[in-house]
Amino acid sequence: MKTNIKKFGFCMMSAAFILQATSMGASAANGSHSNSSIYEKKIVNIAHRGASGHVPEHTIPAYQLGEQMKGDYIEIDLQMTKDGRLIAMHDEKVDRTTNGTGLVKDLTLAEIKKLDAGSWFNEQYPQLAKEVYEGVKVPTLEEVFKKFGKQANYYIETKSPEVYPGMEEELLQVLEEYKMVDSKGRTKNVLIQSFSKESLMKVHDMNPKLPLVQLYSYKNPATISDEELKSVKEYAIGVGPNFNKVDGQYVKMVRSHDLQFHPYTVNDRADMKKALEWGATGLFTNYPDVFSEVLREYKHDSHNENGNL
Repeated sequence: MKTNIKKFGFCMMSAAFILQATSMGASAANGSHSNSSIYEKKIVNIAHRGASGHVPEHTIPAYQLGEQMKGDYIEIDLQMTKDGRLIAMHDEKVDRTTNGTGLVKDLTLAEIKKLDAGSWFNEQYPQLAKEVYEGVKVPTLEEVFKKFGKQANYYIETKSPEVYPGMEEELLQVLEEYKMVDSKGRTKNVLIQSFSKESLMKVHDMNPKLPLVQLYSYKNPATISDEELKSVKEYAIGVGPNFNKVDGQYVKMVRSHDLQFHPYTVNDRADMKKALEWGATGLFTNYPDVFSEVLREYKHDSHNENGNL
């Protein structure tokens, strides 16, 4: 009996050592990014433009509701004003989501602050309309940080960086000013994403400790090679493609390189479940409340399946 106990103890110690070595190896492979909260063993719920399925996108109310609906990250698309200020807006033009017209780059922050960024939502979605959305303003990145502070997580995209020279420098300056990075340049609550590899490389060159995610937009069924994934891993911790063009094999390829997989924009319950079954480590959704429910059900089902093994 004692011999069996000794053998069991030895096996447990060996298993613990192997697990620790594996964990250390994973951290070493990811280098200076290992401080990011993205490396927690947690599937992340990313509120796409805030809880934009319920509230006018990229507004403070959208970000607030995203948090209330258990979104892990506030997603912020950045545009840059004529006077060099970073604002939260998806489009290069203000036309779709405000009562104004024109390009963001041709408007000063003062001009953008005069715009109504909520009434369009009431008109387009009368079943979700609320009087408080009328006259809501376009927030700056600084205003978002002031409102939600360091206790929130931010998934920030450099949008159309080729249109906005100096966008990356301004972003890193704001991150530093609001202490979203520490004295060594590390962060625990910010991810930076972009479709532009050049923009991500620029950020990486300025601060190699910031965790980055390479976005992809596929028009045809998505494929990705080992060589491309090896290249991505040199500067990023994950990839984010459009979900409607990927399949299980694509996800398997990404995960085999120990990269995070965060597809966009997944709003249907069945697709959310499919993404989880394929191995997604998080996803972007306009309905963080729905994904929270799906994730809870998925974990419950997985627990039951494992318990019956």
